[in-house]
Amino acid sequence: MLTEILTHNPGDAFARYGLAMEHANQGQTDASLVEFDRLLSTHPDYTAGYFMAAQTLVKAGRSDEAKARLEQGVASAQRTGNQHALSEMQELLLDLE
Repeated sequence: MLTEILTHNPGDAFARYGLAMEHANQGQTDASLVEFDRLLSTHPDYTAGYFMAAQTLVKAGRSDEAKARLEQGVASAQRTGNQHALSEMQELLLDLE
């Protein structure tokens, strides 16, 4: 269903995020990350995308990439004033140190 929505409206951020999460939940890390990349390239302030992409990377044992994604997410959270997301991402960054 999400793929169909994106066929008609490829810029739908919510559907793109949902598809990325569905791939992540099914253990399809690479497909998930492709969708997160698409999401964040067109919606750079979709802050949740950075956090969930980082969590997907952590689960895949790719901590260095997760840190980079979190740093991008911290910048996004600061731009948008999203204190909750900022706090979550900073906490995960500390855990990865």
